[in-house]
This record gives sequence, structure tokens and C-alpha cells, in this order.
Amino acid sequence: MSKAHRGVGMSEYEFSGRGTCPLCKRSGIKVIYEQEFDGKKVKTCKQCKAALSHGKFKEAVAAL
Repeated sequence: MSKAHRGVGMSEYEFSGRGTCPLCKRSGIKVIYEQEFDGKKVKTCKQCKAALSHGKFKEAVAAL
């Protein structure tokens, strides 16, 4: 199992990768997964990344 998104490897991110997700508005969650929307890159949380890959959150993406 890959451990790229936890522990020592997270020191390269500011605040260990924690912040507020722009899609679900959760705070204090790891926001390290990059998604590209209309040419601009947005960092999202793991749950939003999974939801976007399944075709959900279309209205939230349109607001970005």
C-alpha cells in the first residue's frame, strides 16, 4: 500500500497539506489532490476527488 499522502512525505506541503476544500468547504482536512477544471488546477480533498471521478459535484465545479 502506498503511503505517499501521510507521514514524513507530507512535510513538503504547507501545514502538512491541511486546509479547506474549495468544493465541500470542510476545514482541517488534507487538501493535496490536484484536479484540473477548465485549465486551472484546484487542490481538493480525497472524498471530493473520488466524487469527481464518479461524475458528482458538477454544480460545485461550475461555481469555480
